[in-house]
Amino acid sequence: MSPNTRSSPTTKYDAIVIGGGHNGLVCAAYLARSGQRVLVVEKRQKVGGAAATEEVWPGFRVSILSYVVSLLRPAIVSELQLARFGYHVYPLDPAYFMPFPDGRGLLYWEDLDRAQAEIGKFSEHDALALAAYDRQIGRLVAVVRPLLDRIPPSVRPRSAAEIVDALSLTRHLLRNRGEMSALVDIMTMSVADYLDQWFDDEAVKGALCPGGVIGAWAGPRSPGTAYVLLHHRIGEVGGYRGGWGFVRGGMGQLSEILAMAAAAHGAEVRTDAEVTSIQTCCGRATGVVLADGTELRATRVISGIHPSTTFLGLVGRTALPEALLVEMDRYRSRSGSAKVNLALAELPDFRAMPGKALGPQHPEFIINPSIDYLETAWTQAQAGCWSTSPMMDCVIPTTKDSSLAPPGRHILTCFVQYAPYRLAGTDWGVERERLGDRVVELLGDYAPNLPGSVLHRQVITPLDMERDFGLVGGNIFHGEMSLDQLFFLRPASQAGSYRTPIAGLYLCGSGTHPGGGVMGAPGRNAARVIMGDARRHGVRRLSGPGRATSS
Repeated sequence: MSPNTRSSPTTKYDAIVIGGGHNGLVCAAYLARSGQRVLVVEKRQKVGGAAATEEVWPGFRVSILSYVVSLLRPAIVSELQLARFGYHVYPLDPAYFMPFPDGRGLLYWEDLDRAQAEIGKFSEHDALALAAYDRQIGRLVAVVRPLLDRIPPSVRPRSAAEIVDALSLTRHLLRNRGEMSALVDIMTMSVADYLDQWFDDEAVKGALCPGGVIGAWAGPRSPGTAYVLLHHRIGEVGGYRGGWGFVRGGMGQLSEILAMAAAAHGAEVRTDAEVTSIQTCCGRATGVVLADGTELRATRVISGIHPSTTFLGLVGRTALPEALLVEMDRYRSRSGSAKVNLALAELPDFRAMPGKALGPQHPEFIINPSIDYLETAWTQAQAGCWSTSPMMDCVIPTTKDSSLAPPGRHILTCFVQYAPYRLAGTDWGVERERLGDRVVELLGDYAPNLPGSVLHRQVITPLDMERDFGLVGGNIFHGEMSLDQLFFLRPASQAGSYRTPIAGLYLCGSGTHPGGGVMGAPGRNAARVIMGDARRHGVRRLSGPGRATSS
């Protein structure tokens, strides 16, 4: 369990971080490492936010929402020495298995030659096209990946350093101007149109397109979904670009490790501490008020929670400038995602690749036979219905980490798309278990033994994600990853570089650049901005690690 300390009401901190999710913890660790007195306040009983692992059933430790890692920035792993605290990732290779209704199956290996051999079973043309497609994605990743660690230019530069940073960004783009046309394409096109440029076979495109819609309130033919596909390929695990993996101990263990890293540098972490308001005076943030009435003062307040909750809930409309209010009222945070977590007595026995003994088909598999299948699911969601034949991204982390379940048992966690936040003519109280029933039934179409092997089931709806984890609208990214909500426009032009119009109030969550996913870049980037502002204002630190200034 993370440190849970309590300070006197007169304690003044250099920084209070709202939210003990992974970005808040990363930001706190960097600020504490710089010598600042930092407190993290987390509403839930444990840190992690959506990157949490819980013992849902006796002996079964489930990564409730977030389930794989890839995007976590390598600089964070090395600079915060996460391996020292036990951080370890089991790479996934093949990346996933794709079973099809006709009994065929495709293993999508990280190695290009092996992936081409698998796709060649479906289309020789597409097997050859995969190499060109992979090269193009690689070139775009080389352009975009460095931007993850950049501070977006402000619409109102406040210092010469910010102007220099903006010029540096311009130089980076000019150096890569040969890729600008392809970059514009992937930023604006639908994932369906983008894949149509390369591939012919519907099954192959069905295997490649899910990354374009995961977590998005959009279908495969919606403009902008090609960028979501690229976003999911920016990371790396095990030396593979775009590779994914399981964190040893579950995703919550990563959060605990980040909390330990922050504590090692002197940060305090307080759980069961819900913030009900951010205090301001004369246009400046001065601290926070907790649900129990405790007032905590700070020179800076940093929010790692959803930007809408931060501005419209904790700060309040009357303290915000009109321009920011307009932007936040328009900020979109819709979702069509649900999670179904299962405890299994045995591994799935797929028609497309039989066998209950552990094989390459088991760690991760995706149900999505074609783009048309996914578009039909999206059409149902637009009508306010959960999809009766949804796309599902399914992982079995116990194939790599047996400590998560009793001997011989397994955890299967299914990311289900689409399940809209608002249902037409009904509600999630009625539909929750119906969705769970359909997910298990559909899995049984591909692995007939699976329904009979289910020991326990947990269904998490978008409404649950909002209520229990603060994901407004159920959006796993703290806001849609559309072109008008990226980079210096995320979450708003008035607050697009981690600073806000309220002096001393900063943002560090997934609702800031570079967006969602367990990457930690928003937390690290925000810490750099905060430390830079402190240096420019001549503030070294109020107190040393482990001590607080009282007044």
